[in-house]
Amino acid sequence: MEILKYFSDRQKIDIPLLADPGSKIIRDYQVLNTEAVGQFFGMARPGFFFIDAKGMIREKFFEAKYRDRLTGNNLIAKLFPELGDEVSDTVDAPHLQVAVEQSDRSGVPGGRITLTAEVRLPPGIHVYAPGTKGYKVVDLSIEPQPGLELTPSVYPRPKVLYMSAIKERVPVFEGTFHIRQDLKVSSANAFSASLGTTGKTFTIAGKLAYQACDSKQCFFPTSVPVHWQVQITPLDRQRAPDNIQHK
Repeated sequence: MEILKYFSDRQKIDIPLLADPGSKIIRDYQVLNTEAVGQFFGMARPGFFFIDAKGMIREKFFEAKYRDRLTGNNLIAKLFPELGDEVSDTVDAPHLQVAVEQSDRSGVPGGRITLTAEVRLPPGIHVYAPGTKGYKVVDLSIEPQPGLELTPSVYPRPKVLYMSAIKERVPVFEGTFHIRQDLKVSSANAFSASLGTTGKTFTIAGKLAYQACDSKQCFFPTSVPVHWQVQITPLDRQRAPDNIQHK
């Protein structure tokens, strides 16, 4: 209890924290970190339970590696996409507009942040979905950076459009759709040490390539640059005073 109070006071945490000295509740919920040793022995894996209004657990989100973790905003972005992202920039491009969004503006080693490109197409315009043969498909590509791992882009389910002029059915996107990509921050000691005491701001740059078409013609393929900024701060490794530490 004293260690939790010391930590919450220093971090200005005003929500209840659970003390579970014997790890009984942690074991009951099957989230014990069996890999942990030393001062971390008996701790839970970091993660989230999604509990509905009736107090029932509907889903749980825990990573296989205990150093990897979702943020609250990242989880909301997965459960409720329309609520989870914050617009950080808007880019006008030929035949479309791109809103650049992100679940979090800051992160920590081991954390995961969702990067989103919201593409808005005017009525009558479409772009081709990934995997479409014989067409220039829409593609979000992000430049890699050391310490920041990118998972594959996730596209929504496309609409199948019938092209009467060529009597062909092709998968396309119309209206507004989202392309999402998760960024995993390295938990390696060398990367954490490179952040210093105050952290670093990273610019994640990429481009959205596409070819817009209407019912009569396809326009020249083009691309538009996009970018996100993320502040990565070091983990709090300050230990509690000796007189309240577990011996």
